[in-house]
Formats: sequence, structure tokens, C-alpha cells
Amino acid sequence: MEYKYILYEAKDHIATITLNKPDKYNAFQWLGRGEDAKEVWDAFQRAEDDDDVKVIILKGSGKAFTVGHDLTKVGFLYGFGTKKDERRPSQRIRLKYDKMGMDDNMMHVFLNQKITIAQLHGWCIGGGVYFPLLTDFAIAADDAKLGLTEQRLGFAGSGVFGITHLIYHVGMKRALDLLLTGRTITGKEAAEIGLVTKSVPPDKLDEEVMKLAKAITLLPRDGIAIGKATRHLIYDRIGLIADFIPGYISHTLFTNLRWESDEFNFFKQRRDTGSAKEAFHQRDERFKGLID
Repeated sequence: MEYKYILYEAKDHIATITLNKPDKYNAFQWLGRGEDAKEVWDAFQRAEDDDDVKVIILKGSGKAFTVGHDLTKVGFLYGFGTKKDERRPSQRIRLKYDKMGMDDNMMHVFLNQKITIAQLHGWCIGGGVYFPLLTDFAIAADDAKLGLTEQRLGFAGSGVFGITHLIYHVGMKRALDLLLTGRTITGKEAAEIGLVTKSVPPDKLDEEVMKLAKAITLLPRDGIAIGKATRHLIYDRIGLIADFIPGYISHTLFTNLRWESDEFNFFKQRRDTGSAKEAFHQRDERFKGLID
């Protein structure tokens, strides 16, 4: 398969998937089956099916790992348009696409039979934080910026994949801090609280990730597969696999949110200004001086 939005290379038992939309800071349509995100899911399946591959690295090109969902397109997938009097999208359509994105595709990454590594640099926000929760390892540059900033759209601690995963990684209070404030933290802080495996100087990131990947390739194929399967049993027992289901249902509930007249509505601002970027800046401007 030829890819338009990613780069794929398999060499020396290591498959590298590179998000390759640098002009958009690797914003992808992660929910549902966006044309760009579909390539990422396909590449994970391709690497899993390749018996020569032992390790999968996911990284980003340009100045960011990924800034998460493409806010110029989010909502339109369900049928949201630009007219004020249009009919609201159905619940069945919302549930369908949210299940595709969270339950089907992200779960496949989490349950992939190969060892997975997320390599984080620059902006790693929204969906960019999902992958450290999904992969076996996450190595971040010290100055990477991680945050669940999409929570400022109005989620307020809901509508996101992996709340249970996040709590297991960083603890209840830190999880709520990230969820309710939408603040960003550095790669160094992410390592300190357990969100990523470790952080390294930016100029050492490629080297450190490759050293880890090469070390893992010294393990036998069957050992890797048995180890992953064993951990899947444990993840199921402690509720991490079941966590995908409330994730997509909660997201669908959020898309049906009613905003009061004194509340900020990103989708209305995007429609009225005609600019997702302008609405994005208006969203975050309100938090200045309140959240560091």
C-alpha cells in the first residue's frame, strides 16, 4: 500500500511509522475512519502481520508528534454543518464513528502483538497524549509539550479515551489536573509523573529510541508474543481493555452537549468566524492568567 499521510519503513526487525503532515503539525482525523488516520491503523496492522518485525516505533515529522484531532474537520464527520437551522446529527451516527475511533482502532494499537514505542517531540496534545497511554514505551524530548487541551472544548473530564489508563499512569489527582485544566506539561514533567517512560535531551531523542528498539529486537519473537498476550490478560483483569467502551460512549454524549448563553462554544465560534484557528485561540485565551 502506498501512503499519502505517513511514512513506513521496516528494517532490521523495526517498523517505523512516521506521521507526515508537518504543515498541519500532524493533526489527523483520529475519530472514525478519516483518510489520514486510516493509514496509521493500516500501518500498525501491516507491522503486526510482518513476522520479521519485532518493534514498532511511532513518531512525527516536522515540529510536532501530533496536535491531535484536526479541528478544521472535527464534528463534520457526524454531519455537523455550517447552517444555524440544520438538523442535529443522529445518535447512531455519532456512536458509530466514536466506536470506530476509540474501541476498534485505538484498542488495536493497545493490543498489538509487537512491542510499541511512541517517540514524542514538540507538540503532543489531545490525541497526541493517547499514544503514550496505548504503547508499551513512550520516550519524550525534555522540551516536548503534552496536554489534553481538547478538554477545553467543554469535555471537563469526559469524552476522552483512556481515563482509566491515565489514572493508572499518573494517579487520580494528576489525572484530574490534566483533564480539568487542559494545561500542558513538558516531556520532563511527563516522565516525572509517569505519563511517559523517560525524557531525554531533544538532540538525543532519535538515538535513545533506536537504542531501546534495538535492545528489544534481541528478544525472541515467541517471547515477545507470549509476553504481550500475558499482559493482555492482566490488562483485561484490571479494567484497561474495558476502558475503551466508556471512552467512545462518553465522547458521543459530549457531542450532544448544550451550551448556555454565557458559555464558550467552539463549534459555534468556528461556524461564525469561519476559522478553526481563530476559534482555537479564543478557546485558550480565556484561560490566560488562570492556568500556567
